[in-house]
Amino acid sequence: MPMPSAIPTPHSLLERLRQQPDADSWCRFVELYTPLLYQFSVKLGLTKPRAEDLVQEVFAILVRELPRFEYDPSRSFRAWLWTIFRNKSHEFRRRFDPLAGANPAPQTLIDPNPISDLEEAEFNRYLVHRAMQIMKAEFAETTWRACLACVVEEQAPEDVAEELGITKEAVYQAKSRVLRRLRQELDGMVD
Repeated sequence: MPMPSAIPTPHSLLERLRQQPDADSWCRFVELYTPLLYQFSVKLGLTKPRAEDLVQEVFAILVRELPRFEYDPSRSFRAWLWTIFRNKSHEFRRRFDPLAGANPAPQTLIDPNPISDLEEAEFNRYLVHRAMQIMKAEFAETTWRACLACVVEEQAPEDVAEELGITKEAVYQAKSRVLRRLRQELDGMVD
């Protein structure tokens, strides 16, 4: 009888998109980043349809560029993503606002960083929160509730175990599984 094949450990989302991009990985990435890119677009003062168009164009660039992206732990994925967004937004503005031209008046320039108020910690919190919303379906309800109760609600493991009718060890295992999967998924994207 042949040995069952080993189940491969899933790489981070970023690595999956770089090495072997598949539809599921792209869907996950789009689901994770669309609200953030849309928020950036709205901060530029774009109407809803224009903001949606800009987000689509940014994703078109990312489809081409992410497989070539080399993660460098000393640099920020957020900064790389912002650079792509900023460059595309300038091009987008020139296309739809011919008066912007090559020498726009200073007051008509797109804010060089409309996310300057979105600090690194806030960006990371956003990604973790969004990834957790998306990942929830990957876990049994009890596993998910145990992790959230310990991590988000800061309840004692023994209280969570009693509330959920599981052992304290099961609570620790649930917390560990969810957090390990979250770290794995966001590796390279959260600085």
